[in-house]
Amino acid sequence: MKPNIYNFFKFLNQKEQRPIPFRIKLIYTPETLTPQELNVKGSLNLYNTPITSLPKGLTVGDWLDLSNTPITSLPKGLTVGGNLWLANTKIISLPEGLKVGDSLDLENTPITSLPEGLTVGGYLDLGNCASLEELPKDLTVKGYLDLRNTEITSLSKSKGLTVGGNLWLANTKITSLPEGLTVGGNLYLADTPITSLPKGLTVGGDLYLTNTPLAKQTDEKIKVMIGSNGYIKGKIYR
Repeated sequence: MKPNIYNFFKFLNQKEQRPIPFRIKLIYTPETLTPQELNVKGSLNLYNTPITSLPKGLTVGDWLDLSNTPITSLPKGLTVGGNLWLANTKIISLPEGLKVGDSLDLENTPITSLPEGLTVGGYLDLGNCASLEELPKDLTVKGYLDLRNTEITSLSKSKGLTVGGNLWLANTKITSLPEGLTVGGNLYLADTPITSLPKGLTVGGDLYLTNTPLAKQTDEKIKVMIGSNGYIKGKIYR
């Protein structure tokens, strides 16, 4: 049974030929959308609505906000030109080929995996994603990557991982990082059990090792770990 708000707009449509608003159709009768309506030039705000799915072929030119909704999956071919907000949803996976022009917020969701080759134009927030245990190959995040309070223990399978901004791994169970890891900003490893750093690690900012086994290592020992191809531009905090 459709809610009163949909029935109200349907009544206006039948009696006065007023079109049902796009947002109402998208939430309650997505099957009635035309191909033209699936191409949204601006932003689409669905925050805190009862929407449970999106139609195939949807393109949003700017940001798409699905935070605080019961949605569990996204359609193949979804393209979002700006930010994609999915925080506090029931989302468990993302479709292959997902394109996000700016940031992707998945904080506090039951997400279990990300598609290989995912590129995020801004930040990627996976904080408090307790069901996420690993990252995919060839993940590129042009902003910061937040993995705090996840169950990730290793990034060794995430070959080709590139983070343009800060990489937050503090308060995780992380034990290893992939060879050749590139972090454009700071690398936060405080309060983790990590005992070594990979060959070729490059950090454009500072390295935080507070309350880790690595905190006891000298700067020279750390340089030996990362090898001649690695470098840490900023300071090392213990």
